[in-house]
Amino acid sequence: MTPFDGTLRDRLEETFWARHANPWSAGTRFLALPALMTAVYRRDRRLLLATLAFVAVNPVLFPPPERTDSYLSRIVLAEREWLREDGGTMGTDYPNVLNVLNAAATLYALVSALRRDRRGTVLGTLCAMAFKLWWVDAVVRETGVTGEGSADGPAQSSGE
Repeated sequence: MTPFDGTLRDRLEETFWARHANPWSAGTRFLALPALMTAVYRRDRRLLLATLAFVAVNPVLFPPPERTDSYLSRIVLAEREWLREDGGTMGTDYPNVLNVLNAAATLYALVSALRRDRRGTVLGTLCAMAFKLWWVDAVVRETGVTGEGSADGPAQSSGE
């Protein structure tokens, strides 16, 4: 048995999701892709490292929100529920196909940024962000998560 088995792992996971449900976590994390593409396009190592560090600490950077009924909190809670039920975010089924398209658009943006193709970088980044927003919105609708109540309580579903 490792230290991450059982209750410690469960508590760490609960803490992670509760803090990540803060609207500031979801909102600022969404801006990471444009920052990342800007860093690659400009060959700015400091911005690249800062963006990657921010992405790594973002889910636990903010405290748990007092309420989780904001749309950004509901996105995070729905993603958690989706991962519990479905187990994945990529595939040919709806809505996971949107994340496959997101990955393709992100790759296009990255290649464009490496080539310093401004239009391709912007277009790819915007498409990736649109597919991500479409996916999270679909997951919120599919799971029925309302996010009512406090972040440390269970995610609420309209079907319960």
